[in-house]
Amino acid sequence: MKKKILALDIDGTLTNSRKEISQKTLDKLMEIQEHGHIVAIASGRPLPGIRKIADLLQLDKYGGYVLAFNGGRIVHYQTGEVVYQANIDNQTAKKIYDYALKMDIGMVTYEGDVVITGTRIDDYMDMEARLNHMEIRQIPDFRAYIDFPLNKCLLTAEDKKAAAVEEELKRLYGNKVNIFRSEPFFVEIMPPDVHKATSLEKLLGILGMDVADLIACGDGYNDLTMIQYAGVGVAMANAQQVVKDNADYITLSNDEDGLVPVIDRFILNDL
Repeated sequence: MKKKILALDIDGTLTNSRKEISQKTLDKLMEIQEHGHIVAIASGRPLPGIRKIADLLQLDKYGGYVLAFNGGRIVHYQTGEVVYQANIDNQTAKKIYDYALKMDIGMVTYEGDVVITGTRIDDYMDMEARLNHMEIRQIPDFRAYIDFPLNKCLLTAEDKKAAAVEEELKRLYGNKVNIFRSEPFFVEIMPPDVHKATSLEKLLGILGMDVADLIACGDGYNDLTMIQYAGVGVAMANAQQVVKDNADYITLSNDEDGLVPVIDRFILNDL
């Protein structure tokens, strides 16, 4: 048996529309871990927003990995060791904050188990905090405050404005940070050349594994790089069209246990 690594996005992929992992999907994931395969959660969420799922999958028992902040930090969940992380240039983050104020859009970053912001708290930020089971806190002098290592910043705006902001920030700072939308209303600010694919490449190097043995499953814009990179890139039926266009395989939706046929076909079929 050749060991495989299964990289999974959370929202829209691993979890269904109720933000739950079905029992059928959970049973399959436990089965492959029992056979020695590795599960890696690759999400735009901060670590606190992944813990509940990582615990449910027993990644601590089976030695799985968490790739938080779209790959900005890799954690070996069994030991808690941060095996890789990348940070945003703080001066660039401060310039983007000034831009957010000028454009009257939201901006957050993360400190421990807290979402912090220097802009008004909008519904998108509130959703981000609730989704990740984190407190959200306004910081009076945000610009001066963000002098610690930043794995990721997140801008929030309604769809059309977010699209325009993404393009303008790419023009202004695209050589200093990685900028993309993970949702129509979220503009992610990441360290340069850091995304789910580069993070998985780092992890494969750490594990001494080949990309041919990587199966990556996702549905959103921020999953595109890992789906293009993986030996087998899988798009959910509910995925964005560009993700489907670049996938090797399109499975059922997240509400139809779409990961189950992927596991059966590309992992358990080799046993």
